[in-house]
Amino acid sequence: MSGLADQLILATGGYDHTIKIWQANSGICKQTLPHTDSQVNALCIAPDKRHLAAAGHQHIRMYDLTSATTNPVTNYEGISKNVTAVGFAEHGQWMYTGSEDNTARIWDIRTKTFQCSRIFQVGASVNAVCLLPNQTEMIVGDQSGVIHVWDVRTDRNEQLIPETGASVQSVAVDRDARMMTAINNKGYCYVWNLTCVPGEPAKLKPKARIPAHAPSYGVHCTISPDTQLMASCSSDSTCKVWDTEDFQLIHEFRHELHRWVWNSAFTADSKYIFTGSSDHTARLWNLETGHMEREYSGHQKAVTAIALSDVQNVATVPAS
Repeated sequence: MSGLADQLILATGGYDHTIKIWQANSGICKQTLPHTDSQVNALCIAPDKRHLAAAGHQHIRMYDLTSATTNPVTNYEGISKNVTAVGFAEHGQWMYTGSEDNTARIWDIRTKTFQCSRIFQVGASVNAVCLLPNQTEMIVGDQSGVIHVWDVRTDRNEQLIPETGASVQSVAVDRDARMMTAINNKGYCYVWNLTCVPGEPAKLKPKARIPAHAPSYGVHCTISPDTQLMASCSSDSTCKVWDTEDFQLIHEFRHELHRWVWNSAFTADSKYIFTGSSDHTARLWNLETGHMEREYSGHQKAVTAIALSDVQNVATVPAS
C-alpha cells in the first residue's frame, strides 16, 4: 500500500466545539479549527476540495482548507434550531441542509454570503438529507418516520413510511443511484432498489428490512463507492458492515472503549472505513482483514461527524 497524504482529506468534528484535519496515513492532526458556539452535527467537503461546511446549532460555517487561518470564511446564523445535515451538489454551485426547524434548504453559495434559494417544509425535525446523483431530487428523512423524495425543480414530493413510529435517522444512496438505504431509531435498516430515469420521478422498490442493531438506537448508514457494502452505526457501540448482495453481516467493528458510534465513511476504493464514536476517537478499519489500522485521538468529547474526500478518487491507506 502506498501513501495518501496528498490524496485524502479527513476531517472530524464533535461535541468539543472543534474540527480537526488529519494526516490520514499517520493519525497526526494537521490543524484544529474552532467551531465556536456549538457542537458539530455534520461535515461535508465541497467538490472543489477547498471548502469544508460545518453544521451546528442555528448556524452553518464554511472553512477554507487551503488557508492558514482557522477562522471560518463564511457564517450563516439564520436558522432557528440545530442544522443536522449538510451536503453539496456535484457542480459545487449550491449546498443543501436539513434542520430541526422542519426544513430542508438549498443555498446558493456562489457569493460570499449564503443565499437560501429554496425551502422544503415538512411536519417534523429533519434528521437526514441526501441528493440523488441526478442532482434534481433529494431524499429527506424526518423525526416522524417519513422519507420524502423532493424534486427541487418542480416541488413534487413523494412520501414513504418504512416503519410507523420510528424516526428516520440517516439516509444514503449509492453513486449509481441503484439503491437507497435508511436507518431508524429502533435499529432497523431498510433498503430499496432505486430506479432513476432522466425526466421521470425516481422509483423505489422495497428490497430488505434488516434488524441491524435492534433494539438499540440506529444512528447512521452509508453505502460503499463500489456499492458492494453497506455500513450501519448505532448506540450499541458497533459499526456493522453488510454485503449488499444478500445483506449478510461481514464485519462488526467494536472497540473496548467504544460507546455510541456516530458516523462512518468509506474510502473511495471501498477497502477501508473510518468511524467516529463517543469515546472521543475516530478509527480506521481494514475491510479486507477486519482489523483496526489506526486511531485519530485528540478530541475531548464525542466525535459525531466525519468528512472524507479522496482528492483523486483513489484512496490507499497505508498501515503504520
